[in-house]
Amino acid sequence: MSSPFLEIVQLADGEIVLKRSDEEGDPLVEIRFSEESKDYIGDAGIDIAKAMIQAGIQAAAHLNEARLEARFEEEDGEIVFGESEEHVLH
Repeated sequence: MSSPFLEIVQLADGEIVLKRSDEEGDPLVEIRFSEESKDYIGDAGIDIAKAMIQAGIQAAAHLNEARLEARFEEEDGEIVFGESEEHVLH
């Protein structure tokens, strides 16, 4: 069973990853700043990555909630699933 705990880790190459605390293998999220970005943000990379991950989790929760609400329709006191929709990513 997967761990419910996540950790943010900065790897030796400077990449910052989000992974389950008890698992090896591919991380859930990878953040890599370009050299130009590193020059601009200095030592704040880990703090910026934390803020990015937190914003991503909040956005995913909000979008998931909105998607679930859109899929349910109330008809004659019964809850039915609506038709699935395609999503265009820009």
